[in-house]
Amino acid sequence: MTRDASQQPTEFIRTMADGTTKQVNPLSGTKVWTVPGRGDRPLGLVPPDVKDLVAQDFTSSCAFCSERYLETPPEKVRSVLAAGSAEGSRFVRLRGLTPAEVTSQVAEFRRIPNLFEIMSVDYWQANHGYTFDDAIEARRRAYEAADGGREHLLRLARVRLGKRAEAATDAELLDAAGDFFASTHDVIVGRRHYVDGATRSDQLASSGALTPTEHREYLDLTIDAMAELYATNPHVRYVAAFQNWLKPAGASFDHLHKQIVGIDEFGTSTDLDIDAARRDPRVFEELIAYARSHDLVVAENAHAIAFAGFGHRYPSIEIWSTSGTCEPWLMTDDERHAMADLVHATHAATGADVPCNEEWHHRPPSMSEVEIPWHVVLKWRIANLAGFEGSTKIYLNTISPAGVRDRVVPALRRLQDEGRLAPGIRL
Repeated sequence: MTRDASQQPTEFIRTMADGTTKQVNPLSGTKVWTVPGRGDRPLGLVPPDVKDLVAQDFTSSCAFCSERYLETPPEKVRSVLAAGSAEGSRFVRLRGLTPAEVTSQVAEFRRIPNLFEIMSVDYWQANHGYTFDDAIEARRRAYEAADGGREHLLRLARVRLGKRAEAATDAELLDAAGDFFASTHDVIVGRRHYVDGATRSDQLASSGALTPTEHREYLDLTIDAMAELYATNPHVRYVAAFQNWLKPAGASFDHLHKQIVGIDEFGTSTDLDIDAARRDPRVFEELIAYARSHDLVVAENAHAIAFAGFGHRYPSIEIWSTSGTCEPWLMTDDERHAMADLVHATHAATGADVPCNEEWHHRPPSMSEVEIPWHVVLKWRIANLAGFEGSTKIYLNTISPAGVRDRVVPALRRLQDEGRLAPGIRL
């Protein structure tokens, strides 16, 4: 890979005489060591207070569950099974639902505004002069006028504003609730809290518990939401997409969901990707080739490849699109679904008991002059950063890239033998 030899090693993964593995991330320069003997322990959490489930647990365990839909802001989009599609082979998207319609059936996936967003509509208005477009304003008026709509908006505005709501009038609360319809921080929520047929509270429904077809719809809904945020707010320069699974990875609920956040700058990771692509247009091809040459590939298909990542603070799996199109929303169905299938497979191989972050990276629409393939990094949050990392900025991973590969590949083979992976995946 093309780098300044005075600043970067010629090898990004080195194994020392005692077996210590030293890694450098070729894009960020992050240094990571794996010391022998520290990676043999089990990865997954042992949840406290496991209990037997009752019927209500499947529908009311958290605010994302189906009997508590109105504890979340007004839906933007939902995905339901098409008529005659009992096995989840086809989905239909619904928009503009009233509160009564939201609660009248169970959705397979929902896109809702985050009740406590990172960047509020006030931020966009104060800093960029943002105003709602006519479609957003019309949706807001229609929802408020629907049966139960006004009450729903008032209730959630009080929750969001907290003590500030005590002195607010209904008109002021409704004005604040209008932000839900122009939110740039949305959540894509799955139907299940627990796997179908679960009997214990530790049987949570993770990404890997979805069928491959369900997971394709889950990613497609996320990708469409990203495209919509870019289209409806001209001040959004980048849409961050990510998933936090389990509380050690930052999840508020142990209920499957992704988040998308529109921001007005790129962020350090995207800046590094852009700089790398400008210095060497083939840098990402070379990164994948390096992983292949070091036997780190765990799976691939017609349009994507997954390999054990290197130079990350946590043990990681990287999934890269091999499409010539950089923006996920401009890809063909086959290209998007190839990525969805490998992300699903790596989650299933990781296991539902392992806390992890799923981080998406894509080329911003304004950066068409550089080639940055869409890629997803799945990071296992199995260790806490401590004083050594803080003082040296050298990070200790308990599992080397080869160790990640050696854990994931056998699990993928078993899942494939059981028929749980999408067709077309090569191990």
